[in-house]
Amino acid sequence: MDDTMTVKQRAHKFMLTNRKTCLVSGVSDVLSFDLSEILLETDQGMLLIKGSDLHVNRLTLEKGEVDIEGKIDSLTYSETSGHMAKGESLLGRLFK
Repeated sequence: MDDTMTVKQRAHKFMLTNRKTCLVSGVSDVLSFDLSEILLETDQGMLLIKGSDLHVNRLTLEKGEVDIEGKIDSLTYSETSGHMAKGESLLGRLFK
């Protein structure tokens, strides 16, 4: 069987409540986080969450879920496949 057929993609959901709490599913990895930014690798691409006083309350990579709390100002998606294939660094992808 082809390897591309055996890889199962999880459902990716983002549920935001009052711009204060959110639940993200379909997360492969948390690449970085601080009080103003959280960078997640999801099954649908990179997700950059910006805001203030951001905290990762729960992280379950086995289920692919992350709970985030704080004031959420923006969400930005970007594709990963093109950049990852070139071997570009995380900083190179962010500041392109």
